Amino acid sequence: MSKINDFLNEAGVFFLATVDGDQPKVRPLGLHLEMDGKVLFGIGDFKDVYKQMVKNPKVEIVASKPDGHWMRYTGTAVFETDEKYANAALDSAPHLRNIYNEQTGNKMMMFSLKDATCVDIQVMGPGESLL
Repeated sequence: MSKINDFLNEAGVFFLATVDGDQPKVRPLGLHLEMDGKVLFGIGDFKDVYKQMVKNPKVEIVASKPDGHWMRYTGTAVFETDEKYANAALDSAPHLRNIYNEQTGNKMMMFSLKDATCVDIQVMGPGESLL
């Protein structure tokens, strides 16, 4: 998991793909953390992305580093119910507490991927598994 987390740190922004009916949807994300042997990602419970993932939890995350390597992390999203993950995410990005708090009623939903594959791919080279 550390290799995946390190790749995401170097990439900065990464992209999460979901499905909305028969239409793919892709959006940029940046929030992730490594905890308890998992790489975790956060999304808002009030957003369409959350509803899409509840309906169809199969997702893909893609990131690209400046050196031309890109990563494809594919699996089934599992939402984590322990509040410690959302709290750790909000501690790592305190500005998000303006969005996710008791006053707004918005909740940060943390997820990890199970049954996943993850490949680091060079621009014109073979891929290397990160799992």
